[in-house]
Amino acid sequence: MAEPSRHRSLYKPVGSPPWKETFRQGCLERMRNSRDRLLNKYRQAGGSMPAGAQKTLLVQEVMEEEWNALQSVESWPEALAQLEEPMDLAVLEEIQQELIDQEQSIISEYEKSLQFDEECLSIMLAEWEANPLICPVCTKYNLRVTSGVVMCQCGLYLPSHSPELTEQKLRACLEDSVNEHSACCPHTPAFSVTEGTEEKPSLLMSCLVSLPGDPVVRAG
Repeated sequence: MAEPSRHRSLYKPVGSPPWKETFRQGCLERMRNSRDRLLNKYRQAGGSMPAGAQKTLLVQEVMEEEWNALQSVESWPEALAQLEEPMDLAVLEEIQQELIDQEQSIISEYEKSLQFDEECLSIMLAEWEANPLICPVCTKYNLRVTSGVVMCQCGLYLPSHSPELTEQKLRACLEDSVNEHSACCPHTPAFSVTEGTEEKPSLLMSCLVSLPGDPVVRAG
């Protein structure tokens, strides 16, 4: 809880029970709408809560902003400025604690989301390492990528490709092509290697019921 003297200067005069609920609901709604701002502060703090007795990131700002917003309303009833200061501070402490709980809940949800994303990424990488890339032409043997050259036991050979090509990049390229095709066609595409006198070999994806395919991997 912030220093009582600061509360006295910020929130005096204060209102009666109707004020309490109006201010409370406004603060909670403002905190919900400030989720992105809160998480930005949390990330800037290095993913940890500030030290000290308060240990909050946005609660004080939210309360001050909502109080200023309420005071600016022309229809603010004069009758709502009648409670005595001791009870006012107790009311503010109660609202502040609700906001602290809400802030911690938002951060906890964010941390759980981060943990879930990290677990999903770890699983995906583990699957990539455990499952070799199957050749899309023969669908039987594993593809190998060496120095940018794509090879398979079935005879597939795409030489002189970009030396930056890796199995991971090739896998992502194949997955993107298949997913793009699947978005507009329910049929399974086929892969083949094109060869010609003028063009260098390319790995081509095509479908019998769709438009002619585009090269997925082209020899450099």
